[in-house]
Amino acid sequence: MEISLSKDIQAGLDAARLQSLRKASRLRIDVDGTRHQVLRHWSTGFSMDAKTAPKLRGLVDLYDGSIHLLQCLVVATQEESGEMQFEFKRATKVSEKAALDFERASDAPVALIAMDAPV
Repeated sequence: MEISLSKDIQAGLDAARLQSLRKASRLRIDVDGTRHQVLRHWSTGFSMDAKTAPKLRGLVDLYDGSIHLLQCLVVATQEESGEMQFEFKRATKVSEKAALDFERASDAPVALIAMDAPV
């Protein structure tokens, strides 16, 4: 059985869904110093409110509050139910440490103790 809703009712339901996503989401992107709220995030992309979403194509940073999660290369794909959807062409996790360019031995010392030299 198919349920058919009038356009007004469907628009009201979509608006209520977007409002609840706006309140619940802490995700945001940073593009050239400008911040935009992200409504949803999944493994291959994210969505934003279609009314306020910028025309994105290129490198963006994805944050959860103040935590930098990903550096992404994105492209806009489609608009659906008031959401603009973006797909990742590349999504790199951000690390707090620089990558090592050598193998660290498992028995390597954690720190070195300096010997006091005579003055």
